Amino acid sequence: MSSNNRITGHYIVPPQLSDKRLDQAAAELMPEHSRSRLQSWIKSGALTVNGTVRKPRDKVMLDDVLDLDAEPEVQVTWEAEPISLDIVYEDEHLLVINKPAGLVVHPAAGHADGTLVNALLNHAPEVENLPRAGIVHRLDKDTSGIMVVARSLIAHTSLVDQLQTRTMGREYEAVVVGSLTGGATVDAPIGRHPQDRKRMAVVSSGKPAVTHYRLLERFAAHTHIQCKLESGRTHQIRVHMTHVRHPLVGDPAYGGRLRLPKGTTEELRQALAAFSRQALHARRLTLEHPATGETLSWEVPLPDDMVQLIEALRKHARELENSDF
Repeated sequence: MSSNNRITGHYIVPPQLSDKRLDQAAAELMPEHSRSRLQSWIKSGALTVNGTVRKPRDKVMLDDVLDLDAEPEVQVTWEAEPISLDIVYEDEHLLVINKPAGLVVHPAAGHADGTLVNALLNHAPEVENLPRAGIVHRLDKDTSGIMVVARSLIAHTSLVDQLQTRTMGREYEAVVVGSLTGGATVDAPIGRHPQDRKRMAVVSSGKPAVTHYRLLERFAAHTHIQCKLESGRTHQIRVHMTHVRHPLVGDPAYGGRLRLPKGTTEELRQALAAFSRQALHARRLTLEHPATGETLSWEVPLPDDMVQLIEALRKHARELENSDF
């Protein structure tokens, strides 16, 4: 728990933890905190045993008293900015937002301000005490949709664990080039592109990556699909769909030049040429609440630009069907 902006706790060693190392016992008693964080508190004297400072490897005994009194460390040095957020859900542990396309998640070279992190520091200043300002997963600048941010240490530890154990469910919608005949699974490792370090690629030395996709709607030469991730690699859906020769519409890094199918009307040509971001939206998020254990799920609708793109493709497909008779 935190009190007066301090992190405090009082724990008594139970029989099953007697004769264990202090850092191991602390990890069992305080699972909401990471092991590295607990070890730093032990070394600094913020976490004591019977009122005395011990080393992480020292043994604890039955009924030893562990007291924690730590000051939250400022983890970020970025500035708060009054940027509006589309908040889907919030409580003391979680903040779920609908990120618009065009919003950068983290300050970096070329994007020192005006990012989601700057907005979070303004809306929920306590995230400055969390690693990466509470952000546990990210969406690319031009990908829209749902994201969860941790507002507490308990939440941060839990969400990182859920991501690592793949128990957090994330579903996306995308529009890809080509008329797919059915859904499939892409199981191909992803790593840095051997020639272009700014891009990712399917490479044998990459990290395992699995994407499941299924059809939502077929058009004349494009397909609206739903994707479910088993892993969370950088640019995963974009790389995997390009790998199977169905890149996302509008993808500036992986889509290549604009390809117009036969029979493309001027109206559709303009709609495709004007769509200048990858047609990718994080639609649904499911997770276990860090404090209550309850399974929660949220869904956000497609943004207007993708709705209009799909409508243009649908209209074109209808026109082609009618012209056949």
